[in-house]
Amino acid sequence: MQSPPLEDAPRPSETLRAFNRRRLLTALRQGGAASRAQLAQLTGLSAVTVSALTTELMREGLLAATPGTTRRGAGRPPALLSLAAPAGVTVGVAFGHNQVQVAIGDLSGRVLAHQRVLLDVASSATRALDTAAGLVGTALTEAGTPRSAVVGVGMGVPAPLDRQVGTIGSNNILPGWVALRPAVELGSRIGLPVALDNDANLGALAERAHQTDRRVDDLIYLKISTGIGSGLILGGQLHRGSTGSSGEIGHIQIRSDGVVCRCGSRGCLETLVSTTSIVALLQPAHEQGLTIGDVVTLVAADDPGATRVVAEAGRMIGRVVADLCNHLNPAAVVVGGELSEAGTPLIAGIRGAIDQFAQPVVARAVTVRAAALGDRAEVLGALLLAADSARPL
Repeated sequence: MQSPPLEDAPRPSETLRAFNRRRLLTALRQGGAASRAQLAQLTGLSAVTVSALTTELMREGLLAATPGTTRRGAGRPPALLSLAAPAGVTVGVAFGHNQVQVAIGDLSGRVLAHQRVLLDVASSATRALDTAAGLVGTALTEAGTPRSAVVGVGMGVPAPLDRQVGTIGSNNILPGWVALRPAVELGSRIGLPVALDNDANLGALAERAHQTDRRVDDLIYLKISTGIGSGLILGGQLHRGSTGSSGEIGHIQIRSDGVVCRCGSRGCLETLVSTTSIVALLQPAHEQGLTIGDVVTLVAADDPGATRVVAEAGRMIGRVVADLCNHLNPAAVVVGGELSEAGTPLIAGIRGAIDQFAQPVVARAVTVRAAALGDRAEVLGALLLAADSARPL
């Protein structure tokens, strides 16, 4: 059983006991069933503390015990503890530029319900938040779960956040959301506290947690959509930066004489390779109005123009990511967002640029792949965020 990465200090206003309970629950959620002795090793807590807290958690219905199968010495094999799925449910809410998703999950990570609505999220924060609140109710009904069973709500937005005050900054793709406190707004609508994070961060969490081959503790998740962002997992921990704005690679300047970006600079990566930019570049060659879905279809049909533009976008993104790889030396680069559906030309372009511009030892160490979870990565990451902030029933 691999040791999952755990936070090493309580959060603000969190008691030591609550912190230790959360460490135990996180260890079981990320690493699977474990004995009390294994939990002590994984969390660094004393055997006495683990015994007291696991007994408390079992009494509350958050943990279940099953007989162990491995005998050590002459005694009975130790019982294995795991999360008890019926203990409660989590809610994940993910806002994209043009859609809202809501998922209901149990504490073992199983998705019980999923709702999606296409919506112009940027144009009206009120409408988007009202829609999300309605979807939460619909999804709970679909899952057959009362609102009283919700132990945590996680929420993702496609914008940089000021994590200290929970507001969205200026110059983002959600202009109507500036200075808004999305978690507070949604929480007031659904009557539950809401944990908030950037959508690329949540995508990174989900892709790492749902790996089936091996656990990667250093990972870059790319969200290539209307905006360009990245979520960074470093040493098994999500890296947000001092103000919550880490990973905003879309605003790295590529051309000093380029068009003005929404951030106020010129020639940013986002102005050249976002889905909006790619559609605008290809539109003159087509009579009908194009969408990014049409571009993906054209690439699948081996359209030479669309394939070339997407491959060049991949190389341009890869050039920036190569520098990031030199700094961080990740084991994986995972490509998500709407443009990731274009597949091989995009991935090959990113891979080729990393091979060309990153240090050879760094390039050899990193794999580049499309996101396994597709466009559900962010909402599944929101479920993980909700589980991490879960309260006992």
